[in-house]
Amino acid sequence: MSAIGELRRLKTTTRKKDNRAAFFFLLPWFAGLIVITAGPVAASFVLGFTDYNLIQPPEFSGLENFQRMISDERLHQALAVTFKYVFISVPLQLVAALGLAMLLDRGLRGLAFYRSAFYLPSLLGSSVAIAVLWRQIFGADGLVNQALSLVGIDGRSWISDPSTALSTLIVLNVWTFGAPMVIFLAGLRQIPAMYYEAASVDGAGRWTQFRKITVPLLSPIIFFNLVLQIIHAFQSFTQAFVVSGGTGGPSDSTLFYTLYLYQRGFHNFDMGYASALAWLLLIIIAGFTAINFWAAKRWVFYDD
Repeated sequence: MSAIGELRRLKTTTRKKDNRAAFFFLLPWFAGLIVITAGPVAASFVLGFTDYNLIQPPEFSGLENFQRMISDERLHQALAVTFKYVFISVPLQLVAALGLAMLLDRGLRGLAFYRSAFYLPSLLGSSVAIAVLWRQIFGADGLVNQALSLVGIDGRSWISDPSTALSTLIVLNVWTFGAPMVIFLAGLRQIPAMYYEAASVDGAGRWTQFRKITVPLLSPIIFFNLVLQIIHAFQSFTQAFVVSGGTGGPSDSTLFYTLYLYQRGFHNFDMGYASALAWLLLIIIAGFTAINFWAAKRWVFYDD
């Protein structure tokens, strides 16, 4: 019994040492979670109920910041612009990504090169350099107008026109289809070829195979990309900031929600109101995500 007791004691001691070692290895991650993520999130929640100008100490104001949102016309404009951007650019981006993934899935020569080339815009699309380049391309003397002049069409400054400024940013977001395309391509590779062979024997055409085989079996991947890209689109900031010079112009036509939040917090020094706006954005994104998960029960197909 004493030998067994000693063995148990050694096991307990060894387990405690392993736990301490694991804790010390995880300590930097916990510190980052608290200092960089959890701390600022909790602080923004508290500041959302205060009047805080970044200089003087915050003063508790209750629900005043949230009540101001009801009559804030620029906030309503920012919501309208952001919703339009999300509802147009995300579906177009996913369609482009799926179309190119199906094209690459046919086994083209140099597939690795094309996959890398098409993925590159996803890495660069949200950068300041690409936003500056985009502003030059769609400017009055940009590449688009130069191409139109070759066929006798007079161009305009697409960035400076309120009716087309947002469209240029939508095109930029669609252009960054690389990440969902790679995910779609991986999903297409998992669909057994025997399904298409059986459908061909039964006389099903390509469109029928796409609707009856590809879309149902790829629906979990479509759902994943849809949720991910909607969240990403709601958080878009750099493109609108650089293209509009930080104003959201012309005439607030590119005033993204995140850009308006930035203006309130760091231009107007109204950090309390900006914190409340940040939590409203969190609620909006969470709401759309919940709706997607609820609707997924009706169109997403799983093998089990």
